[in-house]
Amino acid sequence: MNAAPEKEKAQAQDKLFMENTLLRVAGALFCHDAKRAAKNTGTIELNRGVKEKSIVIRPDPELGQPGPLAHKIFVALLKKHSDYGRPIQKEISFTQRELGRLIGRKVWGGKDSEQLSRALHEIHFTFIKAHFRNKTGRFIEQSFNIFPEILIERREFLSDPIEACTIMLAEPIVASLQDEHFTCLNHGLMTRLGTIGQALYMRSFFHFANLYDGRNKSKLSFKKRYDDICSEWLGGLTVLRHKSKIVGEQLGPHLDQLVAEGVLTSYTVAKSANSDDFIVSFRPGETFFRDYDRFYRNRKQGELQFEFHGEQREISEPLRVAQLFVAKRTGQPVGQIASFPSKDVSTAKEILQVIPFAEVADFIDYALAEAKRTNFDVQTLGGIRQYLAGYQATKDARKSAKAQAAKASQERESEAEQDAYDRFTRSEARRIYETLTPEEREAIDAEASGRAASFSGSLRKMMTDRKREEIVIERHRAAIRTFEDWRADR
Repeated sequence: MNAAPEKEKAQAQDKLFMENTLLRVAGALFCHDAKRAAKNTGTIELNRGVKEKSIVIRPDPELGQPGPLAHKIFVALLKKHSDYGRPIQKEISFTQRELGRLIGRKVWGGKDSEQLSRALHEIHFTFIKAHFRNKTGRFIEQSFNIFPEILIERREFLSDPIEACTIMLAEPIVASLQDEHFTCLNHGLMTRLGTIGQALYMRSFFHFANLYDGRNKSKLSFKKRYDDICSEWLGGLTVLRHKSKIVGEQLGPHLDQLVAEGVLTSYTVAKSANSDDFIVSFRPGETFFRDYDRFYRNRKQGELQFEFHGEQREISEPLRVAQLFVAKRTGQPVGQIASFPSKDVSTAKEILQVIPFAEVADFIDYALAEAKRTNFDVQTLGGIRQYLAGYQATKDARKSAKAQAAKASQERESEAEQDAYDRFTRSEARRIYETLTPEEREAIDAEASGRAASFSGSLRKMMTDRKREEIVIERHRAAIRTFEDWRADR
């Protein structure tokens, strides 16, 4: 067996693609103290006063700041998204057991399910506002939620454990990933670290990668104020006053693990020469340089879509069918419907075996209309399953009728457009007529009178005016925009 493909496969499995703005946001977003997280509801600002780099984070006033579990779930979901490859997808789907395995939980119960739900919503309801300059130099302010939409399958009731879930990823993050603005990290290494260790690893790797030019290996290092690390990298971690506490009880154990993993060769915590602030200095280890060559230097995502399409069929599409049914039955906005019983999701899968996802909206409309005709008050997705045969039987007829209606509508639009262009050309003819010399106008008037000679009374005057416009159009066609140019300018 060729060892090279196996080695490439192993490297691909270890890769986690972290969008650069998301990496910066994540440091301040997640509180690594579970007890304090729920109480932290105040606004968090990064780069205050630096207008082009300012980031504002507003946690939910009820749920508070996302905590350590939310951070674990966040990393696990981004790993799943990384494995989808290209083209970059907007959604991530998973079962609760799968996510439990990704975050290291061997058993899963109702309590775990509610913790998962809360952690997801801590991220979902946190509001981000970022400021930056785009490629043209314009100043941009962009607001978003990292997970703008969450769809959840539960067994039957809202209090039941989560069975499966689909998460939407914010459009600005997806767009930035498409533009390859991301850092490639070693996920295998990250799974051996705690959440504080993961945060320290992500930011130190990011800074080393930006500073490394391939030649400055022996001199590569950077420094960061300890209080800034606590606020910008570690979500507002308590700032301690004594070096012994920082090294012995807080950051030291996590930094020691990064040294043991080879990400760092060393670190120091020392007082600043000009103040009582502590400065943390970092030097990269061999693992950084190896991963830089393995992952970062060749960090383009592969084009592997099999896993995504399978999960889309098994999880995402059935959830969206259930969501669409509720929206059409109740009139609720789609975005306000987020939780569905497993029974409806199972029915959705059965429906999708008969008709493609692209036709589901048409089928639901047809089924609800048929149910209304017989005064059947449909309450569940299973209630419209009986209309599948009728939908299939009348599909061709409805498709033909729809095509005919579309053709008739297109013809009406075309006629209306032609009428509008005719009015435009006649108005142009009247305008051009006024710019002509008296001799030219006299000649046109005489010809127009001759063409309208067969009419009498008031009709004759109206037809003379119409013929005058036609003659001007004939003689000065080059001065009037063509139909195509006029249409393009509308």
